[in-house]
Amino acid sequence: MRLPTDLGRIRDRTGEAIFSRVAGPEGPANRAHIHGTPGPRWFGPDRPVRRVHGDASMFTGGLAALLLQSLHPLAMAAVAGHSGFRGDPWGRLQRTSTFLAVTTYGPADSAQEACDRVRAVHESVRGTASDGRPYHASDPHLLCWVHIAEVDCFLRAHQRYGARPLDDAGCDGYVADMARIATALGVPDPPTDRAGLERRLAAYRAELRATPEARDTARYLLLRPPIPWPARLPYAVLAANAVTLLPGWASRALRLPRVPVAENLCVRPLGTALTGGIRWAMAPSRRQARTGDG
Repeated sequence: MRLPTDLGRIRDRTGEAIFSRVAGPEGPANRAHIHGTPGPRWFGPDRPVRRVHGDASMFTGGLAALLLQSLHPLAMAAVAGHSGFRGDPWGRLQRTSTFLAVTTYGPADSAQEACDRVRAVHESVRGTASDGRPYHASDPHLLCWVHIAEVDCFLRAHQRYGARPLDDAGCDGYVADMARIATALGVPDPPTDRAGLERRLAAYRAELRATPEARDTARYLLLRPPIPWPARLPYAVLAANAVTLLPGWASRALRLPRVPVAENLCVRPLGTALTGGIRWAMAPSRRQARTGDG
């Protein structure tokens, strides 16, 4: 029958298009190395971090993490001054996705090398924020904020949109798994369970505020993303759902409108449908199964 074959081709083309955007031109080679190289890994196949990072909910969680991280003025100053996310947004996304893939699934030595490279970059990222305070990307306190904001958003997204949400023990396990990566990046004493994560987030609350740079970044990410017009509608759904993952105080600080009734009746159902569509498209194809690229 033609219909299943045609659907399979559509799925493969769509999945490959998404993968090429997220992973970049080196994506197939990196994927082969990450999954095909023998040797010990930091995380076994049953670890929660593998379930979370392998799910399409990461698209929404990643965008929410960028918004939440921007609320620390020194972290925002470092990103605005050094990351080049506006000049090369896809390159930054591709580097981040490759780092997550290597540390989550790759050989242990490759994971450590990836963390060492990031630490080396952080050493050179320093400057002065608009309020006159100096910043240094390797500052353990600043590294910890970036880490916990990311973990919180990834976990929130997975629990809401993931194919197989974690139980309580799995959520604690995910935070502990991410602490392994954070330690390798230079974060001292990262939280190792969900309760510890919540306490650490609360401890940073007094330091957080939306600078003009943070609000401008939110507008750029949500309203003026560098994506083709055909992808604008799906991206708008993803962006709206990323905003719903933020704590209320964070969305208010960034001046992002929230309408609870609309979120429950429209935004979240559309987010669930979009995530399911991405998950379907990015399922391993028959070609990947034959070539071992999965």
